[in-house]
Amino acid sequence: MLFQLAPATICVALASLINPLWAHPHSTTYRITEGQSIQAAIHNASGGDKIIVEKGTYREQLTISINGLTLEGHDATLNGAGASDVTNTCTGLVGDGLQAGICVEGSEIVFSNDPFNGEHRKVISVGQPVKDTHISGFAVTGFNGLNIAVLGAKDAHIHDNKVSAAPQYGILTVGSKNSHIRHNTVFNTPDYTNQFIGICMDDMSTVTISHNDIADVFIGLCVQTSGAHIHDNNVHNTCVGAFIDPGINGAKLHDNTFSNTPSACPATIPNQTPPFPPRYFAAGVTISGAINTEVKNNKFFEITNSEALAVGVIIVDDPTGAIASGNEIENNTFEKNDLDVYDIASGKGNEVKNNACTSSIPDHLCS
Repeated sequence: MLFQLAPATICVALASLINPLWAHPHSTTYRITEGQSIQAAIHNASGGDKIIVEKGTYREQLTISINGLTLEGHDATLNGAGASDVTNTCTGLVGDGLQAGICVEGSEIVFSNDPFNGEHRKVISVGQPVKDTHISGFAVTGFNGLNIAVLGAKDAHIHDNKVSAAPQYGILTVGSKNSHIRHNTVFNTPDYTNQFIGICMDDMSTVTISHNDIADVFIGLCVQTSGAHIHDNNVHNTCVGAFIDPGINGAKLHDNTFSNTPSACPATIPNQTPPFPPRYFAAGVTISGAINTEVKNNKFFEITNSEALAVGVIIVDDPTGAIASGNEIENNTFEKNDLDVYDIASGKGNEVKNNACTSSIPDHLCS
């Protein structure tokens, strides 16, 4: 049943399913309690509406495709264990048959026909983005693919959530514009081997990732959006704090902390004679064939590896042939790392300057 709005009043309500608290001529607020369906409320909602989800455990997948919806959890848990699979645009996004706990989806999304690369499907175009979605206050856990997907959206805000225990991604924004992912806690138990990436951004235009705490995953941040703005995050107990993909142009990483690499991570520099072929892992930040990256005012500490050497920041050409060039590593602080900076890229214009560091390859970068 729907809420029908008279000039100033709500005329009809379905109290057994969703309970309106307040409305004005343009929006309605619904309250959901444990045992009720969040998705049913979403189906009944219109643009500009708010859905408040009270404390409790809700075993369902959610699909959001209407503009201007606010989904606000009050210590609510969305748990994939026992949830029925729901087919939506996010189904198969990160692997055949795998699902997302929350899928924010635009319409008429066209995916690349390239073979699946083990990460996620690439978006070629979006017909109509879903706009102005706000999701906050949830613990999202235990879905078999990823926990929160922002797919073909514009101006989405994902904030103040706790995201855990999904094998591929905690949060993925792909094919979207102006996404804001902030103040989330992304983690895994018992260790990084059970979850691939904390937060990944593969958008069509700028994305802001800020004030998140990311731990116990293999890669904390995967940066696949040119111009991405990544700041004030705490990334710890990851094999790679942030991996900037080949060809990405102008990503900015500042005022983040990267620390405490697990000893089980594969070493960036194996115990070999020079030239030490890199394996890109056990690092704070890996710039792999990216260009014009800014890494400034970050802290790197206790990036270590029991097998060989781990590195605070590595600049390297990518095996695909992409050349790392024009990258700036400036005003960062390095402490208690196996190696602070490792620059073996062949491209021009990579600058390492004014950092508080003590060790590098080549050995003059900290002077």
